[in-house]
Amino acid sequence: MANVAKKVSWSGRDRDDDEDGRAGETTPLLNGTGPGAAGSARQLTPSSFLRIGQLSNVDLNEDIHELETELPRQRPNEIPHNEKLLSLKYESLDYDNSENQLFLEEERRINHAAFRTVEIKRWVICAMIGILTGLVACFIDIVVENLAGLKYRVVKDNIDKFTAKGGLSFSLLLWATLNASVVMVGSVIVAFIEPVAAGSGIPQIKCYLNGVKIPHVVRLKTLVIKVCGVILSVVGGLAVGKEGPMIHSGSVIAAGISQGRSTSLKRDFKIFEYFRRDTEKRDFVSAGAAAGVSAAFGAPVGGVLFSLEEGASFWNQFLTWRIFFASMISTFTLNSVLSVYHGNAWDLSSPGLINFGRFDSEKMGYTIQEIPIFIFMGVVGGILGALFNALNYWLTMFRIRYIHRPCLQVVEAMLVAAVTATVGFVMIYCSRDCQPIQGSSVAYPLQLFCADGEYNSMATAFFNTPEKSVVNLFHDPPGSYNPMTLGMFTLMYFFLACWTYGLTVSAGVFIPSLLIGAAWGRLFGISLSYLTKGSIWADPGKYALMGAAAQLGGIVRMTLSLTVIMMEATGNVTYGFPIMLVLMTAKIVGDYFVEGLYDMHIQLQSVPFLHWEAPVTSHSLTAREVMSTPVTCLRRIERVGTVVDILSDTSSNHNGFPVVESNPNTTQVAGLRGLILRSQLIVLLKHKVFVERANLNLVQRRLKLKDFRDAYPRFPPIQSIHVSQDERDCMIDLSEFMNPSPYTVPQEASLPRVFKLFRALGLRHLVVVDNRNEVVGMVTRKDLARYRLGKEGLEELSLAQT
Repeated sequence: MANVAKKVSWSGRDRDDDEDGRAGETTPLLNGTGPGAAGSARQLTPSSFLRIGQLSNVDLNEDIHELETELPRQRPNEIPHNEKLLSLKYESLDYDNSENQLFLEEERRINHAAFRTVEIKRWVICAMIGILTGLVACFIDIVVENLAGLKYRVVKDNIDKFTAKGGLSFSLLLWATLNASVVMVGSVIVAFIEPVAAGSGIPQIKCYLNGVKIPHVVRLKTLVIKVCGVILSVVGGLAVGKEGPMIHSGSVIAAGISQGRSTSLKRDFKIFEYFRRDTEKRDFVSAGAAAGVSAAFGAPVGGVLFSLEEGASFWNQFLTWRIFFASMISTFTLNSVLSVYHGNAWDLSSPGLINFGRFDSEKMGYTIQEIPIFIFMGVVGGILGALFNALNYWLTMFRIRYIHRPCLQVVEAMLVAAVTATVGFVMIYCSRDCQPIQGSSVAYPLQLFCADGEYNSMATAFFNTPEKSVVNLFHDPPGSYNPMTLGMFTLMYFFLACWTYGLTVSAGVFIPSLLIGAAWGRLFGISLSYLTKGSIWADPGKYALMGAAAQLGGIVRMTLSLTVIMMEATGNVTYGFPIMLVLMTAKIVGDYFVEGLYDMHIQLQSVPFLHWEAPVTSHSLTAREVMSTPVTCLRRIERVGTVVDILSDTSSNHNGFPVVESNPNTTQVAGLRGLILRSQLIVLLKHKVFVERANLNLVQRRLKLKDFRDAYPRFPPIQSIHVSQDERDCMIDLSEFMNPSPYTVPQEASLPRVFKLFRALGLRHLVVVDNRNEVVGMVTRKDLARYRLGKEGLEELSLAQT
């Protein structure tokens, strides 16, 4: 039997008081503002109580009592948070097409030539996604290069000036002030204008492709704030990269292009109307995410695999080729524009925002004896990645509880920027690692207290953009860095990057992870060189590459896509096998301690994310125990007033309604006839698609699918639709608009079977019926996402309004 650690069946759909007349138990909030935001507990059926007794010895009342006694002890200014929550504010996307009469009639009217036209439009959209994503990446790269260059030149001139005559504290103050000022602007636009633009955006896109509707995630405003925010974050000297946010940027571009209109600009270009539904939009967003990876790393194959491994929850063979096409166009566009910008129009040598440079296979090959060393580096990367994630987890919990106001978030971002500059200055100042400047590729060499013709090598790592620092660690010749320099840099940058990820700024974690790994990997290579008395195979640059892969793999837990990205970014297939070994080892070791960074942040945001499989010990649960009940049903011919009242009921958040066959004059309910969505009902009411009760034989007003697509994706709220008292008595026939063949399961179906059906088909609603085909319940995403395998066995999460 499964061990259910906590079984409190709860649904936000019915919030009636219990039998004693008292309100249901409240649950802690993630981002709520008071106890009133929490929902009520659903009453358990007698069969549920019986089932619980068989599954667990836990006393439910004791659990709830403990929850009540814990809440009052929390500080007044703290937002209560419990990691074992699911948020009710997240709705699902309608990935399953509603095959009603309108849909079928339109599909039957489309001939073979029209289908070919639709397919050509898909390829055109993918090409446009690639071109625009590449152009956005070019814009980010050029602006960052110029602004960061200006900042570093000003600070370098100031440091050189005050090194000679004393007073370096002013240089420190200048550097910290510049960083804090730039980051303040970047944080203000994110915190006050579009908070969803914070971070890399990868967790949000991952949720979107999984079927979760994240508010504002693919809006034009989000793209503008994302692009401006990431420029300011990198220029502000934070331990961040500009590559991660390209995935979010590409996804927003894809969502906008594929719809042929902008709801933010209120412009409709009357093109691509056929693709105005969640299913089509999802596929194009997958292409946008891949194009973003391709533009960031110059890795079109890696972009496709990233979209497959980390992003898309739904895939097909035709989609693969279109996504690869978008990725190739993206990297070619970036390459062409940057080549022209750098003055060598015919030399396409800039395939991505970061180019790791070519590794010479002859000088830096590997032998069979090195494979155990690579595996050991994977173990180190897994452990350090797990430590990074664990520290970031507790830091994020602290932020959720205490730093939830936008003004505090901006202050924290400024503080981190100032501290980063201070740490960098102090490390450079205290380091006495001087290297000859001749033959060096350092962009902004700082002399400080080194002799003439020498520069401080610590400045190579700190006084530079993270992308250039990574390339320097990969390709600088042996002897360019003192081991103490690398050790101190690794330690400090590790904590700075951990503190930075999760700030209210647009920023990625890819490049900081690579930089940390490259630093300790190069240190590892130097140590090996000492031990082997300078053997040719112990090249520090090669181990910097392996360390970078191990660290990034240990943090984000990507394997297949990251292997190909690293191979494409280095232009060397030779290292494919060792990189794969390193990443697999890092993932296995890291997963033993804690989950990946993106999955962890999805969980902290209480998103009802559905993984590939149901919890392994959940076979003892059936649809009867999982489903939400009671379910609000509509009759095939329903009174308009009834529909309006159901949609206006603020205590219910139903978005799908089973349609049953029933005589309007009786209360007896018959079997299931179909399913209709809230959005469809709103469009019907908006267009007054109903007839008077006395004239039921009249044909009600005809609608086309275009009317529904025009309202997509922001359907008006029911409160904005005026229905007169006379119209409330009219009747509406749902036969033409409902989906007559919704997916159903019997109430005895096991949870894994329900989960597999729901997840594989991308459903939003799954109707549960009895042996007479009468509706007994409804399974939605939150009903399935509640069940998770925890440390004490199968546990059920609570739900909260947030």
